[in-house]
Amino acid sequence: MKLAIVAATRLEIQPFITQLSAIATPLGADVFQWNGHTVTIWITGIGPMHTAFTLGQRLPAWQPDFAVQAGIAGTFRHDWELGSVVAIRREVSGDLGAEDNGQFLDLFEIGLCQPGEPPYQGKYLVNGFTGWPSPPAWPLATGVTVNTVSGSVSTISRLEARYQPEIESMEGAAFHYACLVEKVPFLQLRCISNYVEVRDKSKWEIGLAVKNLNNALLQLIQSMVVENTNAITAN
Repeated sequence: MKLAIVAATRLEIQPFITQLSAIATPLGADVFQWNGHTVTIWITGIGPMHTAFTLGQRLPAWQPDFAVQAGIAGTFRHDWELGSVVAIRREVSGDLGAEDNGQFLDLFEIGLCQPGEPPYQGKYLVNGFTGWPSPPAWPLATGVTVNTVSGSVSTISRLEARYQPEIESMEGAAFHYACLVEKVPFLQLRCISNYVEVRDKSKWEIGLAVKNLNNALLQLIQSMVVENTNAITAN
């Protein structure tokens, strides 16, 4: 099995990398062998542009069996606790389009993309978990990807009314798009560090989110390595 772990920044998954280094054999920079499987770490940089460039280079060249994107994120749902881990089922681009006399129009509304045109389902990039080893163990959420983190009432209201998102990130849609086009089974894992509201970093829980994200990521990869090792042995 070849498994790619994708993150925007090393900070977000450094605890996982540290633990992986202790239990796996290094094969090179950010490449490890674990129970006969190859695990590689791809740090893309922040935002959809950097993520798309990295994945456009590496997914076709390396052709992983599975890809996991891990990162912290904001949530629109105030009934979800900070530090909660979710899996993203569907993604949408929240600020790719045009302004028309004070009104935002996305690519579908201005006719540059057609709803349902592959790999879209409607306006969304949906993970059907086709080829994924087992159902995600975390709540499923809708994500919106933005170039600018939302911090005003007007922007938040627009995104909520238009797309009904639960999670906001800066990379999710690029990851979904690349994996769907390349037909790589994938999972986007997010841990909530803050609520999407008028910006106030004093309320954020980045340390807690990083800790819980990495615990979930290690749990996920351990289970995948064990499952695939057992399947190979059985065959």
